[in-house]
Amino acid sequence: MAKKLEFFYDCSSPWTYLAFTRIEEVAQRHGADLVWRPILVGGVFNAVNPSVYESRERPVKVKARYYKKDMQDWAHLYKLKITDPAALVIFPVNSVKAMRGAFVAQEHGKISPYSRKVFETYWGDNRDISKDEVLRDIVRATGLDEAEYFGKIALPEYKEKLKANTDELIERGGFGSPTMFVEGDMYFGNDRLALVEHALVHTH
Repeated sequence: MAKKLEFFYDCSSPWTYLAFTRIEEVAQRHGADLVWRPILVGGVFNAVNPSVYESRERPVKVKARYYKKDMQDWAHLYKLKITDPAALVIFPVNSVKAMRGAFVAQEHGKISPYSRKVFETYWGDNRDISKDEVLRDIVRATGLDEAEYFGKIALPEYKEKLKANTDELIERGGFGSPTMFVEGDMYFGNDRLALVEHALVHTH
Protein backbone atom coordinates (compact mmCIF):
# COMPACT_ATOMS: atom_id res chain seq x y z
CA MET A 1 0.00 0.00 0.00
CA ALA A 2 1.26 3.49 -0.88
CA LYS A 3 2.64 5.54 1.98
CA LYS A 4 1.19 8.96 2.72
CA LEU A 5 3.53 11.96 2.35
CA GLU A 6 2.02 15.18 3.68
CA PHE A 7 3.57 18.51 2.72
CA PHE A 8 2.66 21.46 4.98
CA TYR A 9 3.88 24.60 3.28
CA ASP A 10 3.71 28.38 2.97
CA CYS A 11 5.05 30.11 -0.16
CA SER A 12 6.54 32.93 1.94
CA SER A 13 9.46 30.69 2.98
CA PRO A 14 12.55 30.31 0.76
CA TRP A 15 13.47 26.96 2.32
CA THR A 16 9.98 25.76 1.48
CA TYR A 17 10.51 26.83 -2.13
CA LEU A 18 13.57 24.58 -2.24
CA ALA A 19 11.72 21.59 -0.81
CA PHE A 20 8.69 22.23 -3.02
CA THR A 21 10.75 21.81 -6.18
CA ARG A 22 11.72 18.27 -5.10
CA ILE A 23 8.72 16.93 -3.16
CA GLU A 24 6.70 15.64 -6.13
CA GLU A 25 9.73 13.88 -7.57
CA VAL A 26 10.41 12.23 -4.21
CA ALA A 27 6.79 11.07 -3.90
CA GLN A 28 6.72 9.70 -7.44
CA ARG A 29 10.03 7.90 -7.08
CA HIS A 30 8.73 5.95 -4.11
CA GLY A 31 5.09 5.58 -5.15
CA ALA A 32 3.87 7.71 -2.22
CA ASP A 33 0.56 9.56 -2.05
CA LEU A 34 1.46 13.27 -1.85
CA VAL A 35 -0.99 15.35 0.17
CA TRP A 36 -0.71 19.13 -0.24
CA ARG A 37 -1.36 21.00 3.04
CA PRO A 38 -1.27 24.80 2.58
CA ILE A 39 -0.72 26.70 5.85
CA LEU A 40 -0.03 30.20 7.15
CA VAL A 41 3.40 29.95 8.74
CA GLY A 42 2.97 33.25 10.60
CA GLY A 43 0.15 31.61 12.54
CA VAL A 44 2.51 28.81 13.53
CA PHE A 45 5.23 31.25 14.62
CA ASN A 46 2.75 33.27 16.67
CA ALA A 47 1.47 30.17 18.44
CA VAL A 48 4.58 28.10 19.10
CA ASN A 49 7.75 29.63 17.64
CA PRO A 50 8.13 33.35 18.46
CA SER A 51 11.92 32.91 18.46
CA VAL A 52 11.78 33.45 14.67
CA TYR A 53 10.76 37.07 15.24
CA GLU A 54 13.38 37.52 17.96
CA SER A 55 16.16 36.27 15.68
CA ARG A 56 15.03 38.71 12.95
CA GLU A 57 15.18 41.61 15.39
CA ARG A 58 18.48 40.57 16.97
CA PRO A 59 20.32 38.40 14.43
CA VAL A 60 23.57 36.65 15.28
CA LYS A 61 25.77 38.27 12.63
CA VAL A 62 28.02 35.32 11.83
CA LYS A 63 25.03 32.99 11.69
CA ALA A 64 23.06 35.40 9.48
CA ARG A 65 26.00 35.69 7.10
CA TYR A 66 26.26 31.93 6.79
CA TYR A 67 22.47 31.62 6.44
CA LYS A 68 22.65 33.81 3.29
CA LYS A 69 25.45 31.70 1.82
CA ASP A 70 23.69 28.45 2.70
CA MET A 71 20.48 29.53 1.00
CA GLN A 72 22.31 30.51 -2.18
CA ASP A 73 24.28 27.26 -2.16
CA TRP A 74 20.99 25.34 -2.11
CA ALA A 75 19.51 27.62 -4.79
CA HIS A 76 22.50 26.96 -7.07
CA LEU A 77 22.25 23.22 -6.43
CA TYR A 78 18.56 23.24 -7.35
CA LYS A 79 19.09 25.75 -10.23
CA LEU A 80 16.65 28.26 -8.73
CA LYS A 81 16.71 32.02 -8.41
CA ILE A 82 16.05 32.97 -4.78
CA THR A 83 16.35 36.65 -3.94
CA ASP A 84 18.07 37.46 -0.65
CA PRO A 85 15.25 38.38 1.81
CA ALA A 86 17.05 41.68 2.57
CA ALA A 87 16.70 42.66 -1.11
CA LEU A 88 13.02 41.79 -1.44
CA VAL A 89 10.42 44.49 -2.02
CA ILE A 90 8.76 43.24 1.18
CA PHE A 91 9.85 40.65 3.75
CA PRO A 92 8.19 38.95 5.46
CA VAL A 93 5.24 39.02 3.07
CA ASN A 94 1.57 38.51 3.94
CA SER A 95 0.86 35.28 2.04
CA VAL A 96 -2.66 34.69 3.40
CA LYS A 97 -4.50 35.35 0.12
CA ALA A 98 -2.01 33.36 -1.94
CA MET A 99 -2.25 30.39 0.42
CA ARG A 100 -6.07 30.47 0.48
CA GLY A 101 -5.84 30.50 -3.29
CA ALA A 102 -3.98 27.19 -3.19
CA PHE A 103 -7.25 25.52 -2.21
CA VAL A 104 -8.97 27.01 -5.26
CA ALA A 105 -6.13 25.77 -7.47
CA GLN A 106 -6.38 22.35 -5.85
CA GLU A 107 -10.05 22.08 -6.81
CA HIS A 108 -8.95 22.39 -10.45
CA GLY A 109 -5.99 20.01 -10.16
CA LYS A 110 -3.54 22.92 -10.42
CA ILE A 111 -2.11 23.29 -6.92
CA SER A 112 1.41 22.37 -8.05
CA PRO A 113 1.73 24.82 -11.00
CA TYR A 114 -0.10 27.50 -9.00
CA SER A 115 2.22 27.14 -5.99
CA ARG A 116 5.27 27.11 -8.26
CA LYS A 117 4.13 30.38 -9.85
CA VAL A 118 3.58 31.97 -6.41
CA PHE A 119 7.08 30.92 -5.30
CA GLU A 120 8.67 32.13 -8.57
CA THR A 121 6.79 35.45 -8.49
CA TYR A 122 7.89 36.28 -4.94
CA TRP A 123 11.33 34.72 -4.63
CA GLY A 124 12.41 34.91 -8.28
CA ASP A 125 10.68 38.02 -9.65
CA ASN A 126 10.64 39.97 -6.34
CA ARG A 127 6.96 40.91 -6.58
CA ASP A 128 4.63 41.40 -3.61
CA ILE A 129 2.28 38.39 -3.58
CA SER A 130 -0.02 40.07 -1.06
CA LYS A 131 -1.24 42.45 -3.80
CA ASP A 132 -4.29 41.57 -5.88
CA GLU A 133 -2.72 42.72 -9.15
CA VAL A 134 0.22 40.36 -8.60
CA LEU A 135 -2.10 37.49 -7.67
CA ARG A 136 -4.13 38.27 -10.80
CA ASP A 137 -1.04 37.64 -12.96
CA ILE A 138 -0.42 34.36 -11.14
CA VAL A 139 -4.05 33.28 -11.59
CA ARG A 140 -3.95 34.09 -15.32
CA ALA A 141 -0.65 32.28 -15.81
CA THR A 142 -2.03 29.20 -14.05
CA GLY A 143 -5.24 29.19 -16.10
CA LEU A 144 -7.63 29.74 -13.20
CA ASP A 145 -10.79 31.84 -13.36
CA GLU A 146 -10.17 35.26 -11.81
CA ALA A 147 -13.72 35.87 -10.58
CA GLU A 148 -13.94 32.43 -9.00
CA TYR A 149 -10.50 32.76 -7.40
CA PHE A 150 -11.01 36.17 -5.81
CA GLY A 151 -14.58 35.33 -4.84
CA LYS A 152 -13.60 32.13 -3.07
CA ILE A 153 -10.54 33.41 -1.17
CA ALA A 154 -12.80 36.00 0.49
CA LEU A 155 -15.23 33.34 1.75
CA PRO A 156 -15.19 32.20 5.40
CA GLU A 157 -14.99 28.59 4.19
CA TYR A 158 -11.61 29.16 2.52
CA LYS A 159 -10.29 31.17 5.45
CA GLU A 160 -11.25 28.24 7.67
CA LYS A 161 -9.51 25.69 5.41
CA LEU A 162 -6.20 27.53 5.83
CA LYS A 163 -6.71 27.99 9.57
CA ALA A 164 -7.61 24.32 10.02
CA ASN A 165 -4.41 23.12 8.31
CA THR A 166 -2.34 25.60 10.33
CA ASP A 167 -3.96 24.54 13.60
CA GLU A 168 -3.50 20.87 12.74
CA LEU A 169 0.22 21.35 12.10
CA ILE A 170 0.60 23.05 15.49
CA GLU A 171 -1.33 20.24 17.20
CA ARG A 172 0.93 17.67 15.55
CA GLY A 173 4.10 19.33 16.85
CA GLY A 174 5.04 21.47 13.86
CA PHE A 175 6.81 24.81 14.27
CA GLY A 176 7.54 26.05 10.74
CA SER A 177 7.55 25.48 6.98
CA PRO A 178 8.14 23.16 5.25
CA THR A 179 6.98 20.35 7.49
CA MET A 180 6.54 16.88 6.06
CA PHE A 181 4.97 13.78 7.53
CA VAL A 182 5.54 10.23 6.32
CA GLU A 183 2.87 8.01 7.80
CA GLY A 184 2.62 10.42 10.73
CA ASP A 185 6.37 10.82 11.39
CA MET A 186 7.44 14.48 11.21
CA TYR A 187 10.37 15.94 9.25
CA PHE A 188 11.16 19.66 9.15
CA GLY A 189 13.09 21.57 6.52
CA ASN A 190 14.38 21.20 2.98
CA ASP A 191 17.53 19.50 4.25
CA ARG A 192 15.45 16.64 5.73
CA LEU A 193 14.30 15.41 2.32
CA ALA A 194 16.92 12.65 2.46
CA LEU A 195 15.32 11.43 5.68
CA VAL A 196 11.87 11.67 4.08
CA GLU A 197 13.11 9.44 1.25
CA HIS A 198 14.59 6.99 3.73
CA ALA A 199 11.28 6.83 5.59
CA LEU A 200 9.40 6.14 2.34
CA VAL A 201 11.71 3.23 1.58
CA HIS A 202 11.98 1.72 5.03
CA THR A 203 9.07 0.94 7.32
CA HIS A 204 9.64 1.83 10.95
